[in-house]
Amino acid sequence: MAKAVAGALITALIMKFFLFDFMIAEGNSMSPAIKPGTVLVVNRLVYGFRLPWSPDYLVRWSAPRPGDVVVFYTPQGMMAVKRCADILSTGEFIALGDNSLQSFDSRSYGPVRMDNIIGKVLGIK
Repeated sequence: MAKAVAGALITALIMKFFLFDFMIAEGNSMSPAIKPGTVLVVNRLVYGFRLPWSPDYLVRWSAPRPGDVVVFYTPQGMMAVKRCADILSTGEFIALGDNSLQSFDSRSYGPVRMDNIIGKVLGIK
């Protein structure tokens, strides 16, 4: 029984840190599409592979497209959920909230490094 519980725990942690994550949205920056308290399913592998403690991707196989909703770290180190508006040739992207009047986004802090992306929002529950 203990081996089964330990195996399940290890599998769940591997999935959380490398494959998929669940997050709860805070704030109104993405309203009405994503309301505060909404559970988000995030695909961590959609753009590449990174170790959880690493600031950069080890391998990147794609970039977000304009319109993708991504989870990332802002230049100030805060976690954010915003829509990718544009990709810059410098390895950066412009992140904008759907609710422009209440969104702290690239209009305030500028472009975001691609390596700051945690993953793409796949589902909203």
